Amino acid sequence: MANKLQYETSPYLLQHANNPVQWYPWGPEALKKAKEEDKPILLSVGYSACHWCHVMEHESFENSAIADLMNLHFVSIKVDREERPDIDSIYMQAVQALTGHGGWPMTVFLTPEGKPFYGGTYYPPEDRGGMPGFPRVLTAMAEAYLNRKTELANATSGLLEHLENMAKIRSHKEMPYMELIDAAFTQLKQGFDSVEGGFGMAPKFPQPMIYDFLLHNHHSTKNKVALHMVEFSLNKMANGGIYDQLGGGFHRYSTDESWLVPHFEKMLYDNALLASLYTHAFQATGKSRYRKVTEETIDYILREMTTNEGGFCSSQDADSENIEGKFFVWTQNEIDEALDNPDVEIFKKYFNVTATGNFEGKNILNITISSKELARKFNLTEHDFDSTIERCKIILLHFRNSRVAPQRDDKILTAWNGLTLRAIAQASSVFEREDYLEAAINNAHFIINNLLVNDRLCRTYKDGKAKLNGYLEDYSFLADGLLALYEATFDPIWFTQSKKLVDIMIDLFWDPETGLFYDTSKDHEALIIRPREFFDNATPSGSSIAVEVLVKLSRLTSQKRYLSIAETALSSMHQIMARYPNGMGRWLSSLDLYQNPSKDIVVIGQPTDPATKALLKVIHNSYIPNKILAGFNDAIQDSIDDIPLLNYRTKLRGKPTAYVCENNVCKLPVTDSEALYQQIKDL
Repeated sequence: MANKLQYETSPYLLQHANNPVQWYPWGPEALKKAKEEDKPILLSVGYSACHWCHVMEHESFENSAIADLMNLHFVSIKVDREERPDIDSIYMQAVQALTGHGGWPMTVFLTPEGKPFYGGTYYPPEDRGGMPGFPRVLTAMAEAYLNRKTELANATSGLLEHLENMAKIRSHKEMPYMELIDAAFTQLKQGFDSVEGGFGMAPKFPQPMIYDFLLHNHHSTKNKVALHMVEFSLNKMANGGIYDQLGGGFHRYSTDESWLVPHFEKMLYDNALLASLYTHAFQATGKSRYRKVTEETIDYILREMTTNEGGFCSSQDADSENIEGKFFVWTQNEIDEALDNPDVEIFKKYFNVTATGNFEGKNILNITISSKELARKFNLTEHDFDSTIERCKIILLHFRNSRVAPQRDDKILTAWNGLTLRAIAQASSVFEREDYLEAAINNAHFIINNLLVNDRLCRTYKDGKAKLNGYLEDYSFLADGLLALYEATFDPIWFTQSKKLVDIMIDLFWDPETGLFYDTSKDHEALIIRPREFFDNATPSGSSIAVEVLVKLSRLTSQKRYLSIAETALSSMHQIMARYPNGMGRWLSSLDLYQNPSKDIVVIGQPTDPATKALLKVIHNSYIPNKILAGFNDAIQDSIDDIPLLNYRTKLRGKPTAYVCENNVCKLPVTDSEALYQQIKDL
């Protein structure tokens, strides 16, 4: 018999709808039941692409004996962390405080009032490897709540005070900008893996926001070490198994130090952030390898992660047929049978395919030799070598598509769609891809038409239904994506919509008393604390993107209010940026945008005019991380009053014209792309 999750739309929750556990979604019904029956709450948090979430479900939640224990002693609540980042954030901090670590699946025991008193992550179905079995934990927690309520009340009181303190920023003296940047870079350099790229030991995460900051740093200071750290890491990742060498796109993280063996799930946000990063790396270096990775990643998103309506889906599972990675790995025999000689030998050599394999007897495709070197060994031109590899990839991708594919979580999250919108809009301009621009426009229309309800954003959409209050990150990420789409189209509708969202965001989330944003709106349901995430983790914090968008809007609109809020938030975070740069990548880039001289570029002309396109190509092919780009089609003179940056900008001698200004000082307007290139080069 199905439980209460059967009425949800989240694929993760629906996966548990037929468990023998009497699951409830988070909401008034479950919380009321816990209070009325004086039962503790068992809160289980996970997400659809989480491998160990599936393992715990199969081992424990589908086990009738364990389910009986849960149903007898607890009100069991299942939460999709992607739908409810507020609940996930609050109780993850509690688990980390209690145990020193966190992760998913997350298991937390709460009083009926929602106060945590014990927690952990994955529990096996019986005692194993020093870990207590889940039944033993359930029995102990039920006994503790029944017989030691005073002790638990004292513990929860102290933990709640700790959580409240974590949501506060203590005032610190601001550091000078260059001192802060130098301190952050020094720490990052010390943690850099000079052998394999990336930061720290295994498991290794891509951390694209750190590399974006390093690109900013290189651009501002000409720091060659910063650029080396970026390129070395990006090349290692693109050659490794963490990158899907056939289908494009990145897996979540690498379980080893050399980027070979990934955790095989694919997350939308990772691929959006990495597509943006590789686009920026192409702009900064002009290297075609980075363009190729960007386009393959976006092609993957559009091919496998986009709904017919234009929304971008959340994730793909690590497992297929209940085996992690089965969809993505190969035996040598499979490749021998699919490809003809001599192509097969070239392919196997390039992607390091062997009879013994590199992952449980099979092969994760990865690159250990340069294409130039291998082309010489096979007496091929580079063009012929590349053509051979691409031909083989198409054949094997077709073969792979006949396998049982990993499950796709097809809920549409506003925040993650905002990140992806930004990435695809930028790539459409840099690589002159009309198909990308069409996808970005379709996505923007879809989100605005379906997830903006009565001037309030919803968090999630599935099966024709939008629901849940939008969070700070939903507003800030989408506003940022819409600004990127405005830059790609000069259509004022996207600027206007972005500004509208920012104004709503300030009203709902800004706290002038502390000088920071909250993650939940002022009219959000009351939780044990009002959460506020400062750090840029797997995704940017809602606050760091909010600050970036505010700085951009202040320069486009000349509204001092936007800049004042951004300044206040940056001031509050100064010393944290210097102390913990690994968790402050987007904050550091936002600070760089605010601190460095503004670079404002305006283009006047019809977007379809070849002369306009020539000017835009110069701009988009240049790496100018702190630029503000504005423009309009002078044949359509409406809706530009809100952008003072466009005031008094007209065509020169009737030709499409570019205006370049730095730090409020403008150069002469130009109509020639070469002249524009020289002006941008001098910035």
